Order: sequence, then C-alpha cells, then structure tokens
Amino acid sequence: MDPNTKQLLSLGQEHYDKGEFDKAEKVLLQVVREHPTYADVQNMLGVIYHGQTRFAQAKGCFERALTLNPEYTEASLNLAVTLNELGLYHEAKQIYGQAIVRTRTQPRALDSFAMGKLANMHADTASAYERLGLFSDAAREYRQALQLCPGFADLRTRLAHLYRESGQQEEAAEQYRQAVDRSPSYVPARLHLGVTLFALGRKEEARAEWEAVLEIDAENRNAQFYLKTLDSDLDS
Repeated sequence: MDPNTKQLLSLGQEHYDKGEFDKAEKVLLQVVREHPTYADVQNMLGVIYHGQTRFAQAKGCFERALTLNPEYTEASLNLAVTLNELGLYHEAKQIYGQAIVRTRTQPRALDSFAMGKLANMHADTASAYERLGLFSDAAREYRQALQLCPGFADLRTRLAHLYRESGQQEEAAEQYRQAVDRSPSYVPARLHLGVTLFALGRKEEARAEWEAVLEIDAENRNAQFYLKTLDSDLDS
C-alpha cells in the first residue's frame, strides 16, 4: 500500500469510527477509485449508505466486500440486514444463516451497527409471531435479540411483557429488573416492574419503583395513578 493511500485509509477510518459518515464517505471513495479491492472499505461504505437509507447502494458494497473476501462475516451480516430492509426476506435469512454458522468457526467481534441491526431483525420477527399469538416463538426471538444486544432495555421489556401475558409473573419481574438495572432511567421498565411486583403482592417494592419513576419524570401520570391506587388499597 502506497503512503498516500495508507494516509487516506487511516483518515477515512478515523472519520468512520467517530460517526462522521459524510466526511468518511468522501475519503473512502477516493481510496476505492485508486484501490477497489479493499473489502473493509467496501464494508464501511455499505454501512454508511445503509445509515442514509440508500439500501441498494449498501447492498452493492456488501456484495463487493464478499466477492473480495467470501469469509468476511461482518459484511455477510450487514448484507443480511440490508436485504431484510429491501424486503428480500428469503435471501436475508439464507445469508444470515450462513454467516452465523461461520461465526462458530471464525469468531470475530462484530461492530455495534451489525449487532444492533441483527437484534432488531429478531425483534421484528418476534413482533410478527406475537401478532399471530405465537408467544413462545416470539419469546425465543426476543431472547436471541438480547443475546446479541443485552443492553437493549426496550427489547427486554417487550420480552417481559410476553412472560407476564403468559402468566409467568416471576419471570416477567426478573426481565423488567434486568432492564432497569441496565437502563435505570428507562421509565417503561420501571412502571411495568412496579405493576408486576404489585400483582405478586410485593407492594412496597412496587411503590419504590413508581416513586423512582417520579424522580425521573415528576409529571408521569401512570406512576401517580399507581401510587394513589396503592395507597387506597392499603387504606381499605
């Protein structure tokens, strides 16, 4: 690699890592014009285009990255996400399955973009199962999403909802608690944790959660209502 290309690549990577995608795109395109055979550059451009909802261009970049390096797991997963965005669900599932098999033999840390997008793919599938009343299948998809991104409090809260609706109150409480532990200011998890604890007869624990909600959002009407209901219940 000549010194000029090396400098451009380093600059493009720096902009990319900082999330300065407009600047990164300009620099990386200069690299591509001179050296179109760098799979990592194609993958980075694909991520940039995906973030700009230019999905067809993103697809092309990820496919070029895989042509250059067929074992590039991250590009495979990014391609699967992009195919899903384009409505090419069968192709997305096929590419995703192949990539997951590859990760078992070629472990490699995936970037947050890939992990987050893949987690959301599982969450979308979970929602579809949920609408059909297939709660166990939906729960499985949410658990797979959380294996990828355990810190996604919204997805953990949705999994907890499923447990609660299925009558598994203790399991629901545990999932709400994990969501709160990871994201203490995520109000929906605290509210529903309080409701679930109340249903389990753990009323003072429920009170603590609702009071914590009011510390975050003093005007939260749900928390205010639940606390009034709790006080009325204790007075009766």
